[in-house]
Amino acid sequence: MSRIRHIRGSRLATAGTAATTAALLAATLSPAANAADRPTRATAIENAASALVDHAARLGLTSGQDTTVRDVVIDADGTQHVRYDRTYHELPVLGGDFVVHLAPNGSYHSADRATGRAISLSSVTPALSAPKAAGLAVNALRAANLGETLKKVKARPQLVVDALHGAPKLAWRTNAVAQDSLGNPVARTVLTDARTGAQIDAWDSIETATGDGKSLYSGTVPLETTLSGSTYQLKDPTRGNTYTGDAENQTDLCFFGICFVRAPATLFTDSDNHWGSGTTSDRSSAAVDAQYGTNETWDYYKNVHGRNGIAGDGKGSYNRVHYGTDYNNAFWDDNCFCMTYGDGDGTTFGPLVALDVAGHEMSHGVTSKTAALTYSGESGGLNEATSDIFGTMVEWYANNSSDLGDYLIGEKIVRSGFGKTALRYMDKPSKDGNSADCWSSSVGNLDVHYSSGVANHFAYLLSEGSGAKTINGVSYNSPTCNGATVTGIGRDKVGKIWYRALTVYMTSSTNYAGAHTATLNAAKDLYGAGSTEYNAVAAAWSAVSVG
Repeated sequence: MSRIRHIRGSRLATAGTAATTAALLAATLSPAANAADRPTRATAIENAASALVDHAARLGLTSGQDTTVRDVVIDADGTQHVRYDRTYHELPVLGGDFVVHLAPNGSYHSADRATGRAISLSSVTPALSAPKAAGLAVNALRAANLGETLKKVKARPQLVVDALHGAPKLAWRTNAVAQDSLGNPVARTVLTDARTGAQIDAWDSIETATGDGKSLYSGTVPLETTLSGSTYQLKDPTRGNTYTGDAENQTDLCFFGICFVRAPATLFTDSDNHWGSGTTSDRSSAAVDAQYGTNETWDYYKNVHGRNGIAGDGKGSYNRVHYGTDYNNAFWDDNCFCMTYGDGDGTTFGPLVALDVAGHEMSHGVTSKTAALTYSGESGGLNEATSDIFGTMVEWYANNSSDLGDYLIGEKIVRSGFGKTALRYMDKPSKDGNSADCWSSSVGNLDVHYSSGVANHFAYLLSEGSGAKTINGVSYNSPTCNGATVTGIGRDKVGKIWYRALTVYMTSSTNYAGAHTATLNAAKDLYGAGSTEYNAVAAAWSAVSVG
């Protein structure tokens, strides 16, 4: 769930080996391999398959398990990182994911595992029936939405092996969905012990944010469009045919990834290729913001990190604007591979199509295709922080004079009824009244939008350093939890370190201690062990009480 406003979980442990050593560092920092000699995705998968056979015991693989490739990263020098999901007797294993790291010649180097616990169950037959698991999940959904009259409530259980919460056990993962009184979607994923019926964990599961156009928030912006006959379509052929459509204030009726009714995405068209008026009276103005946000997010990931599209496959997503009735939210949905924006209620929020919201929500898509950080506990906080960090990086990357880069989240969409000037503040997260500035053993019990504060604070300190300063007209005064002074290394390096940590080292169960290790490994790969950047990463984590 990636709700922008309604902003819960348990701590998850990370197990695995540190995947960066001096040998791998030397390979990573060596000159780029000749393009003709650089391994392909297919070659990397073949090399990794051999490594799985040779190192099965190290990876905890037994005859009852199987694996599927989720993602492949190939460094410029040919070093390969192949990410896997795992099943046990054909059941998905939560926390079974792992990354195999291979040297440029394809030989095994090391691995990162979401959990190192052995998986051996006496039976995969549940004592708790599927209907009972569904009923428990529906109760949990209702409890999480007290005061709302829910309708069209449905639940679908799936039998899984839970290796994220202690010793592996058989569990039901149940997606419970409904509509609220306005017809907007609500959803909750509930993890239930399939033997005892006890709730293991639960989390919200709607992941909670060349013509020209006059936008609501970013001024007049360039747009790549498609001419069809004599009509222009708001579809960008240069970015995987990404397009924006009108949801016509309708909502989805979807259960467990199957949509019986899907709110439309009626493609916006125009006669003169000049879109919007910059006001809400013109429905295409919000579409301009959404398309522009998609474009800048696409360009950021491609030009800065070499990632071709959200899934890394060159395929565009699409946007739906004007979703629901006074809908105070925006979300990324993997099922439709699309971004959806509400118009807000006008008192708390305006239309939720601001640039950093687009970058935030679409980055949930990047996370789901890479580390797939579980959306609860400390992992959930890191999931949200990843979107805040990259949403912020997209805003800075765009360099738009109408929406200058800052370390505020959602400042353009808030209205007077919200009572604050932004959703979240990276320099001092506690300014929102809920978020954590510093890590503690209880931080994983916070809502993920509040536990994210620790990583947001880390990212700000690593970018800009501690103390008072004014940047682009915004005043910041970032404290440290240990009283130390931190010197920043610049946001560009922070973005590169966090992206490599996310795509190469983090797994579904990564917690703050694991993020500490992953970012140090990433800094070592990019800048060298003992470098200024490496030492700054360590200092910034210490400044938020991690490490």
